[in-house]
Amino acid sequence: MTVKEVCEVTTVHEEVVSRVQKALPDMGAAVAIFKALADETRLKIAFSLTLEEEMCVCDVAAVIGSSVATASHHLRYLRQQALAKSRKKGKMVYYSLADDHVHQLVKVAHEHTIEGVGHGNG
Repeated sequence: MTVKEVCEVTTVHEEVVSRVQKALPDMGAAVAIFKALADETRLKIAFSLTLEEEMCVCDVAAVIGSSVATASHHLRYLRQQALAKSRKKGKMVYYSLADDHVHQLVKVAHEHTIEGVGHGNG
């Protein structure tokens, strides 16, 4: 049985629409998070930081196969979007995910893909 992608009749449920519109927050900040993680390199970096609590810029560069400058650029972007944080220890800069919410977001996205959900089957 194939499910059609659109309703066969047009009926707007005003109460539902009104309730949802009133509860719908400004999504700008959430959009910025997803934009930051929509880049494959940045998502690899974020996922790497779910595996290791903290990594130096040089190690991140080695993991993603880039220059230190490129890794630093991506890490800085993640920090600017409040997805990562950094600390300097001597001459080294170490990055970690900003908080457990970011950790969960990255892990759940990965789990969702490996379960095969989102491929039009569910």
